[in-house]
Amino acid sequence: MGSLIEINDTLQISKDQGFPAELDADKNFRNPYKLDDLKENVFRFTNKSGIRFYHQPPVRVFLVENVDGKWLYWGLCHILSITHDYIKKTTSGEFKIIYLNTPEEMKQAHQIIDQNPKTNYFS
Repeated sequence: MGSLIEINDTLQISKDQGFPAELDADKNFRNPYKLDDLKENVFRFTNKSGIRFYHQPPVRVFLVENVDGKWLYWGLCHILSITHDYIKKTTSGEFKIIYLNTPEEMKQAHQIIDQNPKTNYFS
């Protein structure tokens, strides 16, 4: 009976999986969003492939938008709830944004945190 439990430090989702529609990269680079605009919102993501586990708040995870396989680091969030579908092997849940990167931080985050050239949104 083999089991693999992995604690994730990143919530990386696409718009189709529930990345907040309110956040648009082009608009953010022209006129950065403020956390106050979103901090009370609870967002839901669905059908993230694989059974994934996250630390309980107040531990942060990185909030990343997957844009056609490229990763855009938006900031930090708290995972509030998780649901696992063991038949489909997917994870769904709710999260709250606790920090938004500035546009400059978004550009630097991949280099500092990730460093995978295949997923760099800015290359």
